[in-house]
Amino acid sequence: MFNFIFVFYYTTFAKKNITLYNNTVDLKIKLKIMGTIAIVVLVVIVLLALWLIGVYNSLVKLKNRVKEAWSDIDVQLKRRYDLIPNLMETVKGYMKHERETLTKVTEARAAAMNAKGIEAKGKAENMLSGTLKSLFALSENYPDLKASENFLQLQDEISDTENKIQASRRFYNGQVRDFNTKIEIFPNNVVAGMLNFKSWEFFEVEREEEKENVKVKF
Repeated sequence: MFNFIFVFYYTTFAKKNITLYNNTVDLKIKLKIMGTIAIVVLVVIVLLALWLIGVYNSLVKLKNRVKEAWSDIDVQLKRRYDLIPNLMETVKGYMKHERETLTKVTEARAAAMNAKGIEAKGKAENMLSGTLKSLFALSENYPDLKASENFLQLQDEISDTENKIQASRRFYNGQVRDFNTKIEIFPNNVVAGMLNFKSWEFFEVEREEEKENVKVKF
């Protein structure tokens, strides 16, 4: 009789308790695994967000450096634009038979000032440098012009400006190279594409003879 009662208890109550305990243990294990997975996912998301922020900030810094470098070029170009009218006013009294050359300088200055875009600007500035070089070469034929103090002063200022333009050009191109390389390297290119970062154009010297600064010898 006792054995019968024990078997009945085990089959009805103890077995249910054991099953309930096992289910509880399984639930705790599942919850622990799910919690671990959630923590791993959260850590991955945080790390990814930090990486995206780091890439974005580095791209912004490089882009701002490119803009700053271009501003330096623009300052020097405007300074040369301002000097050219004074130069033309000085030389036209001496170089009356060089009207074609003087006209080319004036036209090249206007084209450079109105050029849009870095590539077009570069071509126009190269043309302006070429016309100035021709003008200064012709000045060798006019001794009275070479003796003019005003002309000598303008020569020094333009030569100094040319040197600064070349230095600013090299610095700008270096910044552009760094920025363009940054946005082309994987996986930075993915982020750059998502955030609409575009490559910058180089400010090039196209013809070999224009790589030299404008020089005036007296």
